[in-house]
Amino acid sequence: MNKWTTSIWCIVVLLAGSGIYHFFQTPIKAKSLPVSVPLTSEVVNYHDDVKPVLAKRCVVCHACYDAPCQLKMGAYSGIERGASKERVYDGERLIEANLTRLFEDGHTLAQWRDKDFFAVNSDTPQTSTNGLSSTDYQTAANENLSSSVIAHLLQLKHDTPVETASETPALLNKEDYPLNINRAYQCPTIDDIDDFKEDYPLWGMPYALPALDKQENALILNWIAQGGKGSDDVVITEENQQHIMAWEDFLNGNSLKSQLMSRYLFEHLFLVHLHFDAKQPQQFFKLVRSATAPGQPIKSIHTRRPFDNPGVERVYYRIVPLKQTRVHKSHMPVLLTSDRMDKYEDWFLNDDYEVTSMPSYKPEEASNPFITFAQLPINARYNYMLDEAQNTIMQFIKGPVCRGQMALNVINDHFWVVFSEPDLDLVQNNGEFIQQALQNIELPAEEQSNALPTAWMNYAAMEREYLNAKSEFINTKIKDKLSIDLDLLWNGDGENENMALTIFRHKDAASVVKGLVGDTPQTAWVLTYPLFERIHYLLVAGYDVYGNVGHQLNSRMYMDFLRMEGEFNFLALLPSETRDKIRNKWYRGSVSEVEEFVYKGNTSKIETNIEYKTDNPYQELLDTMKRRFAGTISERHYLNNGFKEKEAIASFNTINSLKGKNISLLPESTIVRVYDKSSDEQHFYTMLRHSAHTNISHLFNEEDRRLPEEDTVTIASGFMTSHPNAFLQVEISELPDLASRINKMGAEPDYAALLDTYGVRRTNPKFWDYADNMHSYFKNTYPTEFGYLDFNRLENR
Repeated sequence: MNKWTTSIWCIVVLLAGSGIYHFFQTPIKAKSLPVSVPLTSEVVNYHDDVKPVLAKRCVVCHACYDAPCQLKMGAYSGIERGASKERVYDGERLIEANLTRLFEDGHTLAQWRDKDFFAVNSDTPQTSTNGLSSTDYQTAANENLSSSVIAHLLQLKHDTPVETASETPALLNKEDYPLNINRAYQCPTIDDIDDFKEDYPLWGMPYALPALDKQENALILNWIAQGGKGSDDVVITEENQQHIMAWEDFLNGNSLKSQLMSRYLFEHLFLVHLHFDAKQPQQFFKLVRSATAPGQPIKSIHTRRPFDNPGVERVYYRIVPLKQTRVHKSHMPVLLTSDRMDKYEDWFLNDDYEVTSMPSYKPEEASNPFITFAQLPINARYNYMLDEAQNTIMQFIKGPVCRGQMALNVINDHFWVVFSEPDLDLVQNNGEFIQQALQNIELPAEEQSNALPTAWMNYAAMEREYLNAKSEFINTKIKDKLSIDLDLLWNGDGENENMALTIFRHKDAASVVKGLVGDTPQTAWVLTYPLFERIHYLLVAGYDVYGNVGHQLNSRMYMDFLRMEGEFNFLALLPSETRDKIRNKWYRGSVSEVEEFVYKGNTSKIETNIEYKTDNPYQELLDTMKRRFAGTISERHYLNNGFKEKEAIASFNTINSLKGKNISLLPESTIVRVYDKSSDEQHFYTMLRHSAHTNISHLFNEEDRRLPEEDTVTIASGFMTSHPNAFLQVEISELPDLASRINKMGAEPDYAALLDTYGVRRTNPKFWDYADNMHSYFKNTYPTEFGYLDFNRLENR
């Protein structure tokens, strides 16, 4: 040991003896927190008292993968886990991120601390405060509050509120309150909370929103003062328990046919929320893989992807309760009934076919559903996907791919989706063709989550080869039997509303609803089974939100090809001489060379059998589809589901007819409350702006391809977004004025004036009244679909 090492050790010993060494080893605690509410010894219950307040005030921002600082407040386990300085959505990372899915990738506090999550309430609260003397109680309560990041941020908001008392609340300073969802988050620990408060005195919670009212604030702070304890225990009703037992028995049959069916169902249901009550569901559940059979305690198996190797000889499929507060951006309800079980049994188990062996979990095979499930009848698989088509597509949108330009600027802002008829002798329903053409096709998931962003050239070549094979198969085997008309489209068997859907994109978010909503969508798709299945394995089963930039880029590029294929299928219904003209309008300007490579030579040359009578066959086809599906198509979002007065409907129709630069001043998504002060009747509507582009062929520079003069808008009944940008409330007699103001907007001050009159800005003192009313209406009107809306994208204009 040299003299310098000896000197260092001497200093360490001296510091230890003086207590200074202990100072450096002990986390620096925040200063004492004097709170603005009286502390009470009356016990505050997490489940009954606290969770409802957190749901409507905190979960609206802190839920799902994009919760700021990964702080998920919809479950006690999320609060106990705490926050992280790492982001889930990161389009620049070079290697895959560690998995941090709540209830899946960590189950103990130690495991989350090892993943660098830090406490937002004390891990070792000074409790129990029950039975303490008044003085001791106050001391313990103050220590718990001083150790809580949440308490500090709530008190900071109380000390520096953002709302104003005026009728026209002031706008927030954009420098003081950045609202871009890609902004750099500040995620303070308790050790640096005092520095945070000094640097960001206006950033109390809820961020850039009004403070909690006194009663709510007191409730949360008293809960924290008492130790901030709770649990996520769920009591399953006896009726639901019986349903679970029946479904677990069905999903865990011993035959190879049953096991393969259940693997297929799991890979399509692993994200959804299951329920058993068609009218008023109170409990929702999830399907998980387990190492244990029904009747035994569940040992969940969680892998990066649902088709990854489970590491056990036999997988069992079990149903567990949903423990987190429902949020609309991730809520995808699926009803399990005896009728649905009969359907699955008829499609997958009663058909005359054999399963001779279970497929492997090797990535190159498991990532390709046409290899894994080759032994299952195509008709069974396609009927399953069609039966809940909205939910299947909803997983593309509300699943892990749900946020970010990289994922969503691959689709247009407004388009319709319909489906090919499963019972016709189409190439896409032909097992021989699927076996030949798709077993060798690759998807980005095969390369796992650390991929080079150059594989899309290979994908493009494979896609073109597949389309060529499809054309050849049609020309040589079924051309003479093929009639290109509306009989090719699935009609929902006369009863299934999933037959026709509308998809909306709102910049970096999206939504899908039943029905053909809006007069003229920007584009339309026809989905076939292989196309539908590939999209699912690209954007849901195979997409890794924690993956690196290569994986995400490759997924985006691959979706280009699949979007084009859906468009090709729709164009085939139009006269051949108009197809290139319409597609050229969809792809104006500089178009990706890869897309041109795939497109060239792959438009169908078979003439349509539909007789067109106008010089606008595109609009004529859209109108004909609406008439053909009438009687079965969903009417959920028809305007007359709200106020039926002629003047109100006329005002909505006026808004729906608008087009041009004035529309471009509107946010992407707006919730509109319309009320009648004479009767207290109210209804909520969604108004969506559809941004037009020369094309959506490129990943970057989207604004350079904008065509604001072609922007359109749709206002419809009910809720058609999870991510509102603005709130309006209008008395029914004021609807003509609202329509007129929107029509006359010419610049940003005009939109600001519109908000001055009808807006409920995020600074409005009555903001939470509006939000509570909206959520209450949503829950009462659509109890199955209800989930709290996301407020992370609320604008400040």
